[in-house]
Amino acid sequence: MSETFLAHHALVNGIDIYYEDYHSQASAPVFILLHGFLSSSFSFRKLIPLLSKDFRVISVDLPPFGRSGKSKKYRYTYENMAKTVLGLLDYLSIDQIYAAGHSMGGQIVMNMMLQRPNCIKKAILLCSSSYLPKAKTPIILSSYLPFFNRYVKYYLGKTGVLGNLENVVFDKALINDDMVNGYMEPFHEDHIFSALTRMLRQREGDLPKTSLQMITTHCLLIWGDQDRVVPLHIGERLANDLPHSELVVLNGAGHLVPEEMPMQVYSEIKSFIND
Repeated sequence: MSETFLAHHALVNGIDIYYEDYHSQASAPVFILLHGFLSSSFSFRKLIPLLSKDFRVISVDLPPFGRSGKSKKYRYTYENMAKTVLGLLDYLSIDQIYAAGHSMGGQIVMNMMLQRPNCIKKAILLCSSSYLPKAKTPIILSSYLPFFNRYVKYYLGKTGVLGNLENVVFDKALINDDMVNGYMEPFHEDHIFSALTRMLRQREGDLPKTSLQMITTHCLLIWGDQDRVVPLHIGERLANDLPHSELVVLNGAGHLVPEEMPMQVYSEIKSFIND
């Protein structure tokens, strides 16, 4: 059967959530995809066509990224983002899923596993953000200053989308205009910089070892050996702290593994789920 794709918006936990729903057969198991910081569902554009052969794939734009809401009332903590994704599953009447999170999305997946242990059958953590503390007090206090959002915009603009992509991929030849434009699109509106200011202020930091050790879900960790954003030694540490986990290393890949090696990522996911 041919793949069906629908884009949706849903009001969940007080914020507008944008998600894309792909499925080739109605009875397929559900697979949730959660992107990383400064990204969106666009980052899974190469992985989705592969996964949707076997699964109903739901790719979520985490607030305030992509096409999801940028609210002054929403609390941009990882705990609340996980609660929001779980709320979306309730809205869709979905009880159990497989889940993959890239970078920051991995933290959201791990928070989901703590909040609702039986929801995720198996989890895939792609170069997951881990062990980052919350912002330092001077930065948090500075975020209350008027127009701090302009500083956030200036700071991110210094590197720009192209500079960021050059940092997250190992083979820079993969970068083209379509890729740059796709990652740049969510930042055309200034509302995101105000939301990022709130996120900087409210983000509680990554899960500590004590919380990681409480996760009972089986997890597959996929890492690029050339990851400069979340280096491989972080993945090795995470694999040691998660009780039921295994680590797979992709040689010649950087941080953005769903873009760089989608076939290898898909193959590892399929083997892990079928095991």
